[in-house]
Amino acid sequence: MTISRVADNRLLAALPISDRRRIVNGCELVELALAEPLYAPWKPLAYVYFPTSSFISLIMPTGDSAVFEVGLVGNEGMLGTALALSTDMSAERATVQGAGAALRMDVPALHRELRRSGAFRGEINRYLHVRMGQLAQAAICAQFHLLEARVARRLLVTQDCAGTSAFKITQELLASKLGVRRAGITQAASSLKRRRLIRYSRGAIRVMDRRGLMSVACSCYQADRDSHDRILGHG
Repeated sequence: MTISRVADNRLLAALPISDRRRIVNGCELVELALAEPLYAPWKPLAYVYFPTSSFISLIMPTGDSAVFEVGLVGNEGMLGTALALSTDMSAERATVQGAGAALRMDVPALHRELRRSGAFRGEINRYLHVRMGQLAQAAICAQFHLLEARVARRLLVTQDCAGTSAFKITQELLASKLGVRRAGITQAASSLKRRRLIRYSRGAIRVMDRRGLMSVACSCYQADRDSHDRILGHG
């Protein structure tokens, strides 16, 4: 694997070149399939993933049949932060939402690099700080913001992760991610479509007017972007 592959993941790309080369050479390039399960709640974790062209949904079970999405991991970061905190399991379920490539590293290699590279550990610690802030922001969003604004925010985040204005997500899946009824998603999506901000058909959505969609989204979207840029500094 060449060093150029690491530039596709921004967390790794922020490292000094010698660390980048060694770490990427210790990874395996894998293709992640849509809906592929990567982590199950409270099961031992064998790998961390650094998405390059894929993105991954983090889901928390609610205690019954419902679930609630607490984040997306794309090429800005890594899946498996629990392993950097000296634990080998997580309460979250991780499922591929956007098919594509990722760099995969096993646990012994991760721990070896965390001991060896202060820059690598520092970058992961900063990423963890950003993720904690995003979790707090998500709780505020779910409690206080209107559904249409939350849907707009979720579509913008998905567009950022996908790196394209067109992506696949059904209304049923979007409802489950936001922890709401599908009827509410249908109403919100129809409103965004009437305003020509999005177009959707058969589980495929295209963002037609990103600036307009940003004006509809709640303030959480920009707050997350600002936090990421201030702390990580690689937008």
